[in-house]
Amino acid sequence: MDAKQRTNEEPHAAPAAEPASTLRPDEEPPEFNPAQLAAIIESLLFAAGSPVSFRRLVEVLGGPSATEVREALELLRQDYAPGKRGIQLVEVAGGYQLRTAREHAVWVRALLQEKPPRLGRAALETLAIVAYKQPVTKAEIEAIRGVDCDGSLQTLLSRRLIKIAGRKDTVGRPLLYATTNEFLETFGLKDLHDLPALQELTSALESLNIAESTTHDIGQQTALPLSGEEPLQQVEPPTPTVTENSGARGPDLAPASGTVDPRGPGAGERPSGNGAWKQS
Repeated sequence: MDAKQRTNEEPHAAPAAEPASTLRPDEEPPEFNPAQLAAIIESLLFAAGSPVSFRRLVEVLGGPSATEVREALELLRQDYAPGKRGIQLVEVAGGYQLRTAREHAVWVRALLQEKPPRLGRAALETLAIVAYKQPVTKAEIEAIRGVDCDGSLQTLLSRRLIKIAGRKDTVGRPLLYATTNEFLETFGLKDLHDLPALQELTSALESLNIAESTTHDIGQQTALPLSGEEPLQQVEPPTPTVTENSGARGPDLAPASGTVDPRGPGAGERPSGNGAWKQS
């Protein structure tokens, strides 16, 4: 093969470089002092936006031990202590997140020109029931409220505050509803064990401007029945129970009776009026 032939051939493409995140240097990982490690974690949380789990932080950092990462997080938490800065480090939805201080919300909203999302009274009641009774079926929610909750469930699903968590292993296999990580983030909860008393949850909704101004205490509301239905006298808040491992963290959320069927609807099934799936 002469030089002319060689010049007409396509050159071999250079092998693609590995993504930076998969490259592992041969040398030992660098050592960081606590202040340096805290600064790196601060960058990670700022870039992520959404909560980052402790396990993920340790995994990304690579070299530092879990103990060192915890110490760096504590150092960062002290630096962002409430009252000192406009940003706070919070543990929420199973991870860590940098958030603007709640007391500065009015100015942040003015800057972003955003109106706070609102939930009507019916959706607010439904959300509280799902939060404290989950996983719960549509029929169980309606038995507590005394009225149809189709619209409220659709609203909460569209806001990603609740999700379909499977189907109850009972007649009709009705859908089960549970709260989401978005719910935990919205209310600044680390996990479901941090759920406050029902009255406190209502106050939190109102302080976040999510509830309508006409919303009253859920535990004292009289449900509004549909035509021909018997009214429910009052929606009573559940009595919190403390388990051996829960301490004073909040109500013990026992799952609803029955087991969760994680399968989705079968072929040709459609939702029925009571939240179950039936054949078309």
